[in-house]
Amino acid sequence: MKAKNRSRKGQTMVEYIIIVVLIAITVMSFVIYFRDAIAKWFTGATEALDDEAGSEARSRLEEIEGQNTGKQLEDLAD
Repeated sequence: MKAKNRSRKGQTMVEYIIIVVLIAITVMSFVIYFRDAIAKWFTGATEALDDEAGSEARSRLEEIEGQNTGKQLEDLAD
């Protein structure tokens, strides 16, 4: 009887691990997809709290927006 109970505990632990991994993947996907909106949101909050830190955050946001992280259609045609 004890071996059967131990097997169930292991099964339950694996199920919880799978759920945690799926949640982590989902959260990471949302953060990657909405990174620009999140950066703007945090920049606005930082500016509201402190002018000096807010201006630094704004310049970093503009730096990030200026970078071209994706491929352009012209690059794919070559």
